[in-house]
Parts: sequence; C-alpha cells; structure tokens
Amino acid sequence: MDQDDVSQSTDEICISSIFPEVEDISVSILHAADSIGLKEIPRYEVKICEEDDWMKRSQESLHPVQVTEGLWVVPQWCTPPDVQATNIIVNPGLAFGTGEHATTKLCLLLLHGCIKGGEHILDYGTGTGILAIAALKFGASFAVGVDVDSEAIASASQNASLNNIRPDKMQLHLITSETSSSSKDDSTFGVMERENTYEIQTITTYCAKFDVVIANILLNPLMDLADQIISYAKPGAVVGLSGVLSEQVQYIIERYSPFLEDIKVSKMDDWACVSGRKRIYLNVR
Repeated sequence: MDQDDVSQSTDEICISSIFPEVEDISVSILHAADSIGLKEIPRYEVKICEEDDWMKRSQESLHPVQVTEGLWVVPQWCTPPDVQATNIIVNPGLAFGTGEHATTKLCLLLLHGCIKGGEHILDYGTGTGILAIAALKFGASFAVGVDVDSEAIASASQNASLNNIRPDKMQLHLITSETSSSSKDDSTFGVMERENTYEIQTITTYCAKFDVVIANILLNPLMDLADQIISYAKPGAVVGLSGVLSEQVQYIIERYSPFLEDIKVSKMDDWACVSGRKRIYLNVR
C-alpha cells in the first residue's frame, strides 16, 4: 500500500497486488470492492510481470532477527548468528510471524519477561506458531495455538518440528470462521489435522486453564472476541494483546479494563502491546 505517491489532499491509497495469469482480475477487484462497501469499482491498471521465483525472493528478504540479547528468530535457511542463544527457527510459508514485525517482537519480549517455568500458554491467532514455540523455549510446559487459517496451522506444525517441539507439548486447533478462506480440503493440512490438531469443540475444555494468553491479531477481532479471549485465562493470568497501533490503545484499554488489572503498554515503531493480569473478581455487568 503506497500512500506517499498520492496527494495529501485526497483520501486515496494505491494498492499493488500480484495475481496469477489465470486470475479474473476484474472479478477479484469487484469482490474486494463489495467486501468494504464501495459503490464503484476503483480505477486500476494491469501490468504483465516477468516470471519470478517469488518464494525465493521472499526468503532472500528475510534475515535473522535479534529480539533482545540472547534471543533470535532465525529463518530456516539461515545459520543462527549465535548458537548459544535461544534461537527460534521459522519457515513462515504463507502465515504471519517472522520476528521482523514490531508486534511480534513486543509479544516475544512480553513472554520472555513473564514466563518463569511450567506455565500453560494459549497463542490466540498463532500464525507461524512463533509465540507458542518461544514460550516453550522460555520454559513453559504446554502451549496451544489456534488460528482461522489452515495455512497457519500447517506452518505452525512445521515450525514446531523445526524447533524439536513434541506434539504433547504443543497442540494446534483450527477455528472455523465464516470469513475464513481456510479449507480442510488442503492436502497438507489434512496430514497436519490427523497428526497434531484437534476438533475445535475441545477448545471449550480449556476455559480458565491458561497461565498466559497472548493474542497478536488486529483491533477489531480483539474488541469483538474480548470475552472469549479472557475466558481462557486463569484468574491472575497474564494476558497480552497486540496487533494494534499506538493510537488504538485507548480502545483496547477501555474494552479490557473490566477484565484486567495492572495494565501496561509497551510500544515499538507506532505499534503497541497491551498487557495485564486477569482480575480475580471480574468487574462485568
């Protein structure tokens, strides 16, 4: 998304997207416009690009990231800069969570500071599984990752294996969503589902069972799903909420104040992470 090339006197934003040659671009743009309520199809132009190995180019753009001293996130195809450090190995695939984004770093720092050993962790919106894997490497004894995207579940399962995380230490759940594009027909996910994931109904058994609940998603789902996210945390548990801009923090604090005490805010590059402890007695009406 490029806002710099557009006059500041307008509200226009330019978006560049890549499509396969067989894609009906006009239909895709029509669906996109309908999804956000636009009455007219936006202006667009189509350019034919030369063939390229996009996966290879994407891999070349990712490098080891030092989150803090002794903690690195390392792409699978790179050599860890410090073999003595805690190295989280990731192959992001099509999922979110490479360690480069500020919200991922903020969540990793929160986990690094709050995990003392033996905790049960819920990673709500697990993506690549990076936060659940990190929590286990920091000393947590059990982690659960949930996501609406089967690609994320497959990626998280692969990354768990890359980090030698056993299935009994980390479970993955696909949450069905009306807006999700996930498909259980995906052959890779079919294998993952049998080996390392469970029907979503079993998630209900985790009510108030986690010592740490972390959700690095976006403002709207954090607001809409607040009751559900909080329900998984034990009284006194640490709850971390990220994926929000600094200017959106006020909405998160207002929404979660009835559930959390000792609320703290950490910021990085205009992004924020809000954390607190679940109240023993909730102030809800």
